[in-house]
This record gives sequence, structure tokens and C-alpha cells, in this order.
Amino acid sequence: MKLKKGDVVKIVLGKDKGKTGKIEKVFSKTSKIKIEGVNLYKRHLKARSQNQPSEIVTIAKPMPVYNVALICPHCKLPTRIGFLLAKNGKIRVCRKCNGKI
Repeated sequence: MKLKKGDVVKIVLGKDKGKTGKIEKVFSKTSKIKIEGVNLYKRHLKARSQNQPSEIVTIAKPMPVYNVALICPHCKLPTRIGFLLAKNGKIRVCRKCNGKI
């Protein structure tokens, strides 16, 4: 997967289109990512005991990778990711400015 935890991304599709956020977690098997403050849903929790009241909790659900574009740290634009082969391994590269990510 080309995206990693800690990358800043911009949402391109969906209900949160135009928002930006940092990746919290990457689910590589399902090709989904969890972004802080984006794709929020309400969850109603039933009271488990007398002391704990029932409540409504806001949670962030994972969203597909194809709904986001990485924001390059150098040119600050949403971009695709390319790879360069170096002696020490693969390096992620911005497709617009050719800067290292």
C-alpha cells in the first residue's frame, strides 16, 4: 500500500469531500484507512449496568483508499505517489514536484 500512518491526505470522494486529515491506522488487507476527524458516525450504546448510563458516541469509521489523495509535504498539493528504486530500497516520490515523501 502506498499510504502510511501519519500521512496527511485530502478526501476526494464521499460525504467529507474537501476535508484534510492525518491517517490514524491503515488496514492493508481491506485497502481502507482510518482518518482522524473524518467519516464520523454516531453509535448508540445501551447501558450495561445501573451506574453506566446509555449514551451516543461518535466514532470514525475506515474509508477506502481510493477516496483520498496524499498531500505532498513539499508542494502542498494533492498528488499521486510514485516509487524510485535506490540502493537502500524503494523511495516514495511526489508525481507533481518529484520530491521525496
